[in-house]
Amino acid sequence: MTIMIPAWQDGALQPVEKLMAHQMGLKHRAVSIFVMAEDHILLQQRALGKYHTPGLWANSCCTHPHWAEDPMICARRRLDEELGMTGLDLEPRGEVEYRAEVGNGLIEHEVVQVYVAQASFSVSMALNPSEVQAVKWVTREDLLKELDRTPTLFTPWLHIYMTQHSDLIFET
Repeated sequence: MTIMIPAWQDGALQPVEKLMAHQMGLKHRAVSIFVMAEDHILLQQRALGKYHTPGLWANSCCTHPHWAEDPMICARRRLDEELGMTGLDLEPRGEVEYRAEVGNGLIEHEVVQVYVAQASFSVSMALNPSEVQAVKWVTREDLLKELDRTPTLFTPWLHIYMTQHSDLIFET
């Protein structure tokens, strides 16, 4: 199935096939969600079948809205599709732009709507094995230590979020 996402070409937002946007390094829209339980962040390990960054740890959930899809609706849809999580209140935390190489000649150049959701450690989840291999709860402090100690285990965007946009994401 070809998924068309909003990407900028020649200065205008246009529908572009997702893989092509990454191959060409086109700036495109995305959403990222951080699910929190107390002082812990839910991380997901990307499935091994993903076309980029397979097996790496990332924030709770991230994706691209379909053409003309509202970012909040996209975030809720994707939490359900990837993690089987529904009913969480998503709090918008602002917009972040980043550009990162993600391997195999692919580039993520994203304009991201960031959301935070509060949950309990016992929140119901049903992981989609084609998207998510595993999840774990980690404190922000421990995550920063792990990112420093073993950076290759994490996605480039998680590094960017934690080192450049932490205040925006985790403001209380």
